[in-house]
Amino acid sequence: MRLFLSALLFVMGLFYLFVGAGFIVNPVAAGGDFGLIADGNSGLATMRADMTAFFYVGGGAMIWGAWQRRGDPLLVSAALFGIAFIGRFVSVWADGRFQYWAGFMLIELVTVLVCLIGWWVLPVRKPISEAIREA
Repeated sequence: MRLFLSALLFVMGLFYLFVGAGFIVNPVAAGGDFGLIADGNSGLATMRADMTAFFYVGGGAMIWGAWQRRGDPLLVSAALFGIAFIGRFVSVWADGRFQYWAGFMLIELVTVLVCLIGWWVLPVRKPISEAIREA
């Protein structure tokens, strides 16, 4: 179970790293997949910086947690994608549905659930200061 979960987290993290790389290499095409349109160089820089950071941190934390078999980095990914899910939910409620809204929300929800399951199943290491105090 832990091996399968670690592999799943690793593959999902790689997927998000590739999505983030798309924003670095070609923000116009990657942004188009998300309904984003860059407004000049400032918009391109924002897409490259913010979207890449979101996907690199989210995917990187998943890979780190899977590789180290640690649950605590997975809370970072769960928080990022959970906030994205809530933001999309508010947008659907406030602005109405859009094409592929359910697919985006499903991907974010599955990511949050897999990360939380990983956090629950994989061990969480104590900080060194607490381990020393207990010894």
